Amino acid sequence: MAFTDDQLERYARHIVLREIGGAGQARLRSAHVAIVGAGGIGCPAIAYLAAAGIGTLRVIDPDTVSLSNLQRQILFGAEDIGRPKPEAARDAAQRLNPDCHLIPINERLDPANAATLLRDADIILDGCDNFETRLAVSDAATRLRIPLVTAAVGEFEGQIGVWRGWEDGQPCYRCLVGDATTDPARTCAEQGLVGALTGMIGSMAALEVIRALVPFGTPSTGKLMVLDLLGNRFRTLAVPRDEACPAALAPA
Repeated sequence: MAFTDDQLERYARHIVLREIGGAGQARLRSAHVAIVGAGGIGCPAIAYLAAAGIGTLRVIDPDTVSLSNLQRQILFGAEDIGRPKPEAARDAAQRLNPDCHLIPINERLDPANAATLLRDADIILDGCDNFETRLAVSDAATRLRIPLVTAAVGEFEGQIGVWRGWEDGQPCYRCLVGDATTDPARTCAEQGLVGALTGMIGSMAALEVIRALVPFGTPSTGKLMVLDLLGNRFRTLAVPRDEACPAALAPA
């Protein structure tokens, strides 16, 4: 895939990296990434993936921008209050990089529509805020055999995981959390959240998407990375596959 002079200059810092180069940048340009959630995690992830030259971003979120979002959802400004988040994200991504085509889907993802909303993506990034949606995304990703990056935050802690649950010996996200449900008393609205933490975790999630599309370094598949700001610690944990996991037992 040929690059224009402007594109060569825009992506020069990627192209000079031996691990990415021109061929890797071309893969990023041809990639289609589905992003579930355009909130605190989704906003920095969208920004960095658009800037990186991802060709197509499919952003799925049912919500509209509210004033309380602006403490951490950095794609949006006061003028976006009341707008659907995917549409506001599309405009922001276009400002960042006209090469990036963002498809806004202002719809709630659930088990009934997950496969339809996620199909044909090269990779999925899930940054939503509830277990019900996360498990629907995970189960669909496993059935569709699409790599999944999950990211979550709470108060002063963040987590990132990379999952390929259809592969032999590899866990899926459901292997980690089982049939967890969202506790209304433990949402960020009830417990609070450091805004800058979402920027860190969203950026790291974007990095794992890029790593999956243009492999470099040590793979993160099947691992959970945990950032603890209060303890100033960063840990990486290997997640075992649950052979009794319903997603693992489901037919392909």
